[in-house]
Amino acid sequence: MQRRNLMFTSLAALAARSARAATSPVVLELFTSQSCSSCPPADALLGKLLQRPEVIALAWHVDYWNHLGWLDKYSSKQATARQQAYARQLGSEVYTPALIINGANVVVGSDRSAVERAIRTATPLSVPVTLNPTVAGMTVNVAAAPGRLHALSIFYDPQHSTDIGGGENQGSQLREYNIVRRVDVLGEWDGAPRSFTAPLAGAGQGQVILVQSTDLRVVGAAHQPPGEHSNKSA
Repeated sequence: MQRRNLMFTSLAALAARSARAATSPVVLELFTSQSCSSCPPADALLGKLLQRPEVIALAWHVDYWNHLGWLDKYSSKQATARQQAYARQLGSEVYTPALIINGANVVVGSDRSAVERAIRTATPLSVPVTLNPTVAGMTVNVAAAPGRLHALSIFYDPQHSTDIGGGENQGSQLREYNIVRRVDVLGEWDGAPRSFTAPLAGAGQGQVILVQSTDLRVVGAAHQPPGEHSNKSA
């Protein structure tokens, strides 16, 4: 009887985690750089966290450390601009490694205790987002919400290893995860229910849909991991 009760308890816990993953994921956005000597521990932590079913993780490689002797080929001005926008909204400094949780909180990305605490206390997302891959593209359905919203379709590479030939991490081989490679704006609207058709991810890539309010808080999110629904010709 005790063994059966333990089994039911384990199944109940698994169901609870799965339900949270389906209805209210936690979105982690790490701002990082291959030229930052403090970033590899944060990259490694993100790689562990993204294995949790309730976590949607993205790594944005900023370009403002590229002058240190190494050009991060995954860096972009778009990543830097996104971090700067968060910093203005949250009253934070711009630094790496910085981890943004649900667009509402920033912590040092390598500080595991702070990251875990932020995940535990994150406000659940309030806007359901569902995905339906078709031959025509990814159909994105967003439920109604008060206030204006905007939606992004984000494509990422699951993992890369890079031999660093210069800068603060010279001689290291860095392994990085869920690296943002492309961002499409799906639209901005008044919060009424909306449907969009987004391109499918390229071969081997994953796709994340983020719905944000005007203050950049993430209010809805959905994730299509790399797999059979990617566009093989991309």
